[in-house]
Amino acid sequence: MKSVDPYQRSAGFYDRLIEPVQAGVRRVGVDFVSPVPGWQVLDVGCGTGTGMAAFVDAGCAVTGVDVSAAMLREASKRLGDGTELLHVDGKGLPFTDGRFDLVTTSMVLHEVPAEARGAFVVEMARVARPDGRLLFTDFHIGSLRGWKGPALRMLSVVMERLAGHYAHFRTFRASGGVPGVIDGAGLDLEREKIVAGGNIGIFLVAPD
Repeated sequence: MKSVDPYQRSAGFYDRLIEPVQAGVRRVGVDFVSPVPGWQVLDVGCGTGTGMAAFVDAGCAVTGVDVSAAMLREASKRLGDGTELLHVDGKGLPFTDGRFDLVTTSMVLHEVPAEARGAFVVEMARVARPDGRLLFTDFHIGSLRGWKGPALRMLSVVMERLAGHYAHFRTFRASGGVPGVIDGAGLDLEREKIVAGGNIGIFLVAPD
């Protein structure tokens, strides 16, 4: 049976809804890791390619994978022919061990079913160079700051319910978020930066 693309209808207007919220976080994430020209970078769950664009501009060779063909079509329009974009089934990454200097994923891990999150992270680590890094951006589980944190948390809950991801979002929170998943996978969290009023975390992880 052919799988249904969950973003078939929304891919064309996705950025108009989401990017105003995520654009600032993306810029912080790129600054956090300081990409080097010539790096091989993989974005897992690349969506419309917004997260890849800054690494392309920094002179990196960027590859993006996604389970949504509709999202990849939007990414191709944004990035052109110079970026490798691959449609995957979510069961593994079609790359050799140790290929990439940096493997990133943004606002994806909380959508992965609880029983598959550990394998998802381990597979990212497999394709990273031993001296490379993994970069995760996702919801932060912890205290909130000012008015922005609670407001964004409420908005996030509403959006996750509408998107049909809320059950996974709840188990992600219960497991301790990115640090909990990383620890369970036996990887080391090197640095973290909390933004958006405490609602979003950016996490740098060693693959070994």
